[in-house]
Amino acid sequence: MTNRTSSADVLDPAQRREDALAGYDVLGNAPQRELQALVDIAAQVCAVPRAAINLITASHQHQIATTGFDASICAREDSMCAAVLQHTHRVVVPDASLDVRFRENPFVTGVLGTVRFYASAPLTTPDGVIIGRLCVFDSQPRALDEAQEQALVAIAERVVDVLELRLRTHELEDSLAALTETRDELHRSNEALSVFAGQVSHDLRTPLTAIMASTEMLGQQPAVAGDEWSERLVATAFRSATRMAGMIEQILAHARVGAELHRSDTDLDEVLSSVLEDLDPTLTARSATVTTGALPTLPADAQQLYSVLLNLVSNAVKYARPGVAPVIEISAVRVSDSWRISVRDNGIGISTADRERVFGLFNRVETSVDGSGIGLATVKRIIEAHGGSIGISSVDGPGTDVWFELPARLPDHDEHDGYDGLGAD
Repeated sequence: MTNRTSSADVLDPAQRREDALAGYDVLGNAPQRELQALVDIAAQVCAVPRAAINLITASHQHQIATTGFDASICAREDSMCAAVLQHTHRVVVPDASLDVRFRENPFVTGVLGTVRFYASAPLTTPDGVIIGRLCVFDSQPRALDEAQEQALVAIAERVVDVLELRLRTHELEDSLAALTETRDELHRSNEALSVFAGQVSHDLRTPLTAIMASTEMLGQQPAVAGDEWSERLVATAFRSATRMAGMIEQILAHARVGAELHRSDTDLDEVLSSVLEDLDPTLTARSATVTTGALPTLPADAQQLYSVLLNLVSNAVKYARPGVAPVIEISAVRVSDSWRISVRDNGIGISTADRERVFGLFNRVETSVDGSGIGLATVKRIIEAHGGSIGISSVDGPGTDVWFELPARLPDHDEHDGYDGLGAD
């Protein structure tokens, strides 16, 4: 049980008890069936006609379950259990009319009852707060043997277990409701982001296309083509507009990630082959070497994993060390119920401090190389949309080892999204 009284060491017992009872929210809301079963067992084990679970507040005794009579509420000063509330052990009284603690009590004198035999055990929370007692009683004097007394204590402990279970259930229900609300809000936010990004992309692309066309035409004019300074200025404007168009497309792609996955048996060897084929001019120009191990077949969206591998291999080439030909190693290893895919290079590397930050949108750590800071953020969204994870590991010597893990098979509740295989084992 969590500590619901953060200043328990300075609160008096009465306040701690009130806080515990408020936390259980049991007065008037008791789990009747479970508690009724326990109080019935207590009466049977002790061979008495009456038993009760009594919770004590600052002013009243609340009977939340009873056997042999109807539950009620009485003033605290009239309660027999309140008289021994702070006793941390069982209390057994063969004849209450002869006990100084009870002989003037209205439940003994005949005003409210004619109790003679009385026995009780404390209801103690895991925080050590006594919130009441489980009691058994009779109008005739009697005694309990040792086994009955121990059973009474054990049943009292089970009463608290029931209250704790009820509390935990409510906490879990509240947490689940909060998580569900957060998930739904995230889904709404993602949808809104996709719509917003699509609208912005459309609104920006139209004038940007006009700018690019006008700039290209301007660069072809004799007055510009014949002037070195003007030609360079127009070329710079055209390149800037082209980069902006690329960034708009990247932002739109980032916003749409995870909106809808089309999973099927996806052979990563085939996906990587397509990536390397498309990057062949760049790899050749940079004298890059790419070695690959056997890659698995996964339940995934092939097009989105193409984007992941394209981005990671492109980065491995882009962030090579000056004067050093890129060497890229791509491998896979089974990790429990997932596959870990690793893209390792011999480039400039990423510092330990930046390994989490680089996956944030628009975050970049190497300013000497052109980049938008969108690519790795999009990769992260794709992997997480597939239920996977991504990170960067340390390597011996220069370079970077970017890895991502994806489930080897879909959980049962994801079967609706289009995947009907088991993946690679």
